[in-house]
Amino acid sequence: MERSIEIRECTTLEQLSACVGLQREVFKLPEVELSPVRHLVVTRNAGGFILGAFADDELIGFVLSVPAFLRGEKAFYSHMTAVRDDFQSYGVGARLKWSQRAKALELGVQYVKWTFEPWKARNAYFNLEKLGVEIREYGPNFYGVDLTTAGEGEHGVGLFSDRLFAEWDLAGDKVRALAAGEKFTEKAAPRAAIEVPPNWTALVAEDPRKALEAQKRLRAEFETAFESGLVARGFLRDEARPMYLMY
Repeated sequence: MERSIEIRECTTLEQLSACVGLQREVFKLPEVELSPVRHLVVTRNAGGFILGAFADDELIGFVLSVPAFLRGEKAFYSHMTAVRDDFQSYGVGARLKWSQRAKALELGVQYVKWTFEPWKARNAYFNLEKLGVEIREYGPNFYGVDLTTAGEGEHGVGLFSDRLFAEWDLAGDKVRALAAGEKFTEKAAPRAAIEVPPNWTALVAEDPRKALEAQKRLRAEFETAFESGLVARGFLRDEARPMYLMY
């Protein structure tokens, strides 16, 4: 990657419009599900911020931070992080998230929260092991049944839009260590593990009904773990059996 990348706040209507275009390109959502410029303008004026990743002044990624509360504390809800396909795997997403942390701390906010899909091992590893989040909450069918992702016509299978809630304590021991480029090791051994499919995209393409059964299993296992007081604080990356580590 030869082009230098700069992270800075998106403030102009032109930059915010580029964020909408990037949503369309990266997420491939229906127009009705995109966050429009008006939403981004309101977010900024309500105390939130949008950080953009720019390559030669061209927007190639962004992260949106919406004002929120987390267990009574001021927080930001990280509604979306997008990186253009041809700039993925170059650490742009990580730079956006660490810049988000720095900006939040500058504003006196210590917590950031967001959601992600429980069955995607790569995202889980990034959130838990690269950023240092904790997970203690599960949202069943958070956005409703998705009828567009698995099969078509009479063979279509509606998959659930379950989400895990990542909680990022920006001043926590693990997060501060990772931010400094240091290794962090949990002192205690995990009490349980929750296994996820090694390749979710391939599973959905090959056997949507098996993917649906995997969703149901994950929901049951996470809900049982959280009800018993366990918290996800780690992720084991393994080609055959990746898994969440519960403490």
